[in-house]
Parts: sequence; C-alpha cells; structure tokens
Amino acid sequence: MTEKLTHPPDAICPVEKAMSVIGGKWKLVILFHLSYGTKRYSELMRLLSDISDRMLARTLKELEESRLINRHAYAEVPVRVEYSLDEKAKDLLPIIEALYQWGNTLNQEQ
Repeated sequence: MTEKLTHPPDAICPVEKAMSVIGGKWKLVILFHLSYGTKRYSELMRLLSDISDRMLARTLKELEESRLINRHAYAEVPVRVEYSLDEKAKDLLPIIEALYQWGNTLNQEQ
C-alpha cells in the first residue's frame, strides 16, 4: 500500500528548498556528529573517514552560510577552529534521529 502526502504540490516545493540546504552526501552526517557537541575540524575529519579535506571544508562553509552551524576561530597559534550546531539546526534533530533509526533497521536487515 502506498501512502500519499496530504499536501498539494506548490509552485515552490518546500522539500526542494529543504534539500537545497541540507542535501548532499555529507551535510546531514556532519549535523549528526555535531548533535553530540562541539567538534574541531580534525575531529570531524576522523569521524568522516571517507571525506576529502577539500569536501569537508566546502561542506562546513555551506552549512555555515546556511546558518546551520557556528564556526568559532580562537586567536591562537596555530588557530583552533570549532564547529557547533546553530539553533536553526536543532529543528533538524528529530529528522536526523528518524534517519538514524531507519538506518539501524536497514543494518539489521543485512
């Protein structure tokens, strides 16, 4: 049985708008890891073993521009940079949790 969404398609699809902000391979994964607390760049690099340095930097910049994460650079030598979730991203946590649970069911099926 196929369930249908109750919302009619609009000229500007809200799902399309949301995916333009959080879409891509790494954005939700980064937000998932930041949901456990502030992380330094090197910590994220270790957690995301398959991501390239360039891709991580670009994705973090996009998330910052979308105001989903905060970037805090400390005036130290060498510069220490930390990333954390912005309040706007906290609205996504139930969605990320649902994806986490769904991913767990997929793991159990294999």
